Amino acid sequence: MGNIVAIVGRPNVGKSTLYNRLVGERQAITDDVSGVTRDRMYGTCEWNGKTFSVIDTGGFVRNSDDIFEAAIRSQVKIAIEEANCIIFMVDVTTGVTDLDEQVANILRRTKKQVFLAVNKVDNHQRLLEANEFWSLGFEDTFFLASISGSGTGDLLDAVTESLDDDEGPTDNKIPKFAIVGQPNVGKSSLTNALLGVDRNIVTDIAGTTRDPIHSVYSKFGKEFMLIDTAGIRRKAKVHEDLEFYSVMRAIRAIEDSDVCFLMIDAVDGIEHQDMSIFNLAKKRNKGIVILVNKWDLMEKETNTARDFEKKIKEKIAPFTDVPVLFISALEKQRIFKAIELGIEVHENRNRKIKTSVLNEVIGQAIEHYEPPSHRGRFIKIKYITQLPTYYPAFAFFCNYPKHVKESYKNYLENQMRTHFEFTGVPIGIFFRKK
Repeated sequence: MGNIVAIVGRPNVGKSTLYNRLVGERQAITDDVSGVTRDRMYGTCEWNGKTFSVIDTGGFVRNSDDIFEAAIRSQVKIAIEEANCIIFMVDVTTGVTDLDEQVANILRRTKKQVFLAVNKVDNHQRLLEANEFWSLGFEDTFFLASISGSGTGDLLDAVTESLDDDEGPTDNKIPKFAIVGQPNVGKSSLTNALLGVDRNIVTDIAGTTRDPIHSVYSKFGKEFMLIDTAGIRRKAKVHEDLEFYSVMRAIRAIEDSDVCFLMIDAVDGIEHQDMSIFNLAKKRNKGIVILVNKWDLMEKETNTARDFEKKIKEKIAPFTDVPVLFISALEKQRIFKAIELGIEVHENRNRKIKTSVLNEVIGQAIEHYEPPSHRGRFIKIKYITQLPTYYPAFAFFCNYPKHVKESYKNYLENQMRTHFEFTGVPIGIFFRKK
């Protein structure tokens, strides 16, 4: 099971700033107008050897005071349901507000771990004022200034300690496939076509599939679990908490799966939101298969599929070793081929390569093209071994691990992909001191 951490709290307490610190990217557009955080809500954080998804609930609230409070309350409830633990953020400059009290009341009833983060504590006076927040009754209370980062380390230490260890080798008997993508791309139609029953109500209203449905599929000698999710919706279409709910659910499905089928609409092509899903799956080291649905609706010319695939590969570069399949869930075209690809990708993700074979094959590639020297120092890679992780990761032992260039790392990854079958799977390459 993957881990999800949700950041909740009223607008303008600094949720996005903390989120950016954790995810390490200046992704959010933050402004002083209430509720302008938009266009990013989930990313990945690594700390103390654990990796987890971070969700910033701030991206989901519309700017209107009467629905603010209700929306925040319902989001907190959804976060409690879906996340492994919760960071509840408050602002020392305003003191404890009524809305803080309301959120605290909801959070005190949960069995999930809650961390209270008192933000903007950046001088001695504010440190004294921050003590009033102990009155909210949370044992795990942290004082921090997310803009400068002071105090965030202690918070993260506590958060990672409360999380389960990152997923170990799951029982590889049954691969878990998640079908993810935007609303109305045909996820439910695909699930229904595969299972041969109308498990989900499929209509043209965006977001009719509310819950991920786990179905064990056993036909034609193949067995796997299917996780179907509500679509991840584009920001422009936010009109109720269904949006937030479906994103939480989709992230949970990605976390719980081995291989993600990312469904793309043939008519719309690969969009920004599809890329967000792709990147999340890649960062969490899940297998990926891209399915281009509604291919039956496209006007065909000789090179249509080839050109379409090329466009997709340009967008997802540098990780282009991903299968792309053109299907029609409605017409049931090539849907079984999709399953075969999913099973292949799952096998690639569990592939183990003998150390002797690794050193022989990749050793030759290194001899053929040695690592560029760094400031006159020659970098020598002495030994390669596969790490005991749940996805393919390799340690290259060398004399100056910090000085191996990114371009050379990409060369090694390409060599691994050329010589061994890792299609559809992100692989990790680490340089270690011998």
